[in-house]
Amino acid sequence: MATNQKVRSEYYLACADKIIAAMKTRQMECIYFENRKDMLEYLKAVIPAKATAAWGGSMTLKDSGVIDLLRGGLCKIIDRDAAKTPEEAHKCMHQAFNADCYFLSANAITMDGKLVNIDGNGNRVAALIYGPKDVYVIAGMNKVVKDEDAAMDRIKNMAAPMNAMRLTTGAPCTKTGNCMHCKGSGTICCHTVVTRYSRHPGRIKVLLVGEELGY
Repeated sequence: MATNQKVRSEYYLACADKIIAAMKTRQMECIYFENRKDMLEYLKAVIPAKATAAWGGSMTLKDSGVIDLLRGGLCKIIDRDAAKTPEEAHKCMHQAFNADCYFLSANAITMDGKLVNIDGNGNRVAALIYGPKDVYVIAGMNKVVKDEDAAMDRIKNMAAPMNAMRLTTGAPCTKTGNCMHCKGSGTICCHTVVTRYSRHPGRIKVLLVGEELGY
């Protein structure tokens, strides 16, 4: 009898194969890694030392070790978390649009190869859409869902409430655990973006990891 881990790995791979094929038709590259270690080794091999990199807010990037890798000297970085004032942080977010590489995660990925994101400031989804030369979307297989409806359900009733709790926004979902369709300064659900196709072939590179990462 196969072990639980072996079954899980085989299931993730089967799902990833379908997503990879679907994303190819959408002009997005997609690669599956069994674990975060292999994914990090890939990044070490493909990111030039002279490149400039930036990233959007993401627990996945922290959990996976991507941010530590970038801060460890892999390449030049634009680190808004190192900003001493809100003005400096805002400047970093604008500079990120000129980065060679931009890193983020996705709130959900559909089996037919779409990226679904909800953002607060919008800088993360804006950079995904336009600006940086290469965009790397890092996502654990826990982000994979059946379709757009399932993606929105996952985001509104899991990812967004957990992120609102992490950021202590005071949004109603931090008390209820599910979306209350709020409007106000505490909401982080301001911009909804579905990426169904990349006009520039290969610009968006999705790195799927066979682990649970982020929210």
